[in-house]
Amino acid sequence: MAEKQRVVVVGAGFAGLQAVHGLKGANVEITLIDRRNHHLFQPLLYQVATTVLATSEIAWPIRHLFRDRKEVTTLLDEVVGIDRDSKQVMLRNSASVPYDKLILATGARHAYFGKDEWETFAPGLKTLEDATTIRRRVLLAFEQAELETDPQKQAALLTFTIIGAGPTGVEMAGIIAELAHSTLPREFRRIDTKKAVVLLVEAGPRVLPAFSEKLSDYARSALLKLGVTVRTGVPVTACDEDGIKIGEEAIACRTVIWAAGVQASPASKWLGVQGDRAGRVIVTKDLRVEGDPSIFVIGDTASVKWGEDNLVPGVAPAAKQQGDFAARAIRADLDGKPFNETFKYRHQGNLATVGKKVAVIEFGNFRLKGLLAWWIWGLAHIYFLIGTRSRLAVVWSWLWIYLSGLQSARLITQKETLRTPEQ
Repeated sequence: MAEKQRVVVVGAGFAGLQAVHGLKGANVEITLIDRRNHHLFQPLLYQVATTVLATSEIAWPIRHLFRDRKEVTTLLDEVVGIDRDSKQVMLRNSASVPYDKLILATGARHAYFGKDEWETFAPGLKTLEDATTIRRRVLLAFEQAELETDPQKQAALLTFTIIGAGPTGVEMAGIIAELAHSTLPREFRRIDTKKAVVLLVEAGPRVLPAFSEKLSDYARSALLKLGVTVRTGVPVTACDEDGIKIGEEAIACRTVIWAAGVQASPASKWLGVQGDRAGRVIVTKDLRVEGDPSIFVIGDTASVKWGEDNLVPGVAPAAKQQGDFAARAIRADLDGKPFNETFKYRHQGNLATVGKKVAVIEFGNFRLKGLLAWWIWGLAHIYFLIGTRSRLAVVWSWLWIYLSGLQSARLITQKETLRTPEQ
């Protein structure tokens, strides 16, 4: 029997996990490396940030997922570089790992377009830590407002700004508005949470720019009905502890959430290749690094063409398709067969929800909006969740919220003192 090939997969997101699943039964030894010990269902991360779901309902230990795969070794560590000459992945806390095939699926982080200092005041949403930080700040803002006697400071505490009106921004704005206007009013005595201002800011001309203009307009109308203030066409020009500026207009707010842009991992620097504007590695038609057939780059880390003018979007279905493609290419290499396929992204449509009863769906010329779209959106997400227990937990949480209007995951679990203007 031929010696087993050493396959190293960096990143346990959708792309990395799909690649590992696709190599099941192949003559390989797999090392899966991630900085965290869990796989995260990112499409529902905003629901953790906005008190709808608990962290355990959208994340699963990586070791548990592959407990029956003896050929898979999981390492909790961080990649700091890649030696392509010796085929070694350099790690921060342990010895380097050799590879015959390398799959980089390291995802992306939020990008602040050259304003990295804004991150302190406007956290983005990519990890469980991000989600719990945002949830804590949202809940503490209401608690601090209950204690505040100065009307102006109280108003600033009750102003919540979301920067970026893609699906994440729209979804978060809708749920925070429902939290303030429907869930919390009976629970506070000194403040009227219905007076909270939820502000959604988009530099472009409309919300949900990836959707058709008709569905974009519908989503905006649905947000307005929920009490969200929508500002489009003017960018945020400043962000600090006191609030933001939209153009030259200063707005006092104590909770700002960033949902405006993403930046790829440092994979291009590790490889010594040129990245695109977002830092993504420009790959060949079969998702490999130019001139190095032993390295695949997939998911949000890769810049992959879709048609003439577009790139494959950074969504879960695209990542899973690329992971499966890379696994098939490696299998062909193992069998000594030529692999002449070109990766072709199969678009599965755009989905976004606005609050707990409204969604928009677009697949080619098929468009749907309203309550039925919301149910379809929910079923689609439940289908992709890992494990029966997680599906049942999420269904129960959503059903409880739908029937009662109450969001149950409203625990402040980490200590944080809100900044005041004097501090």
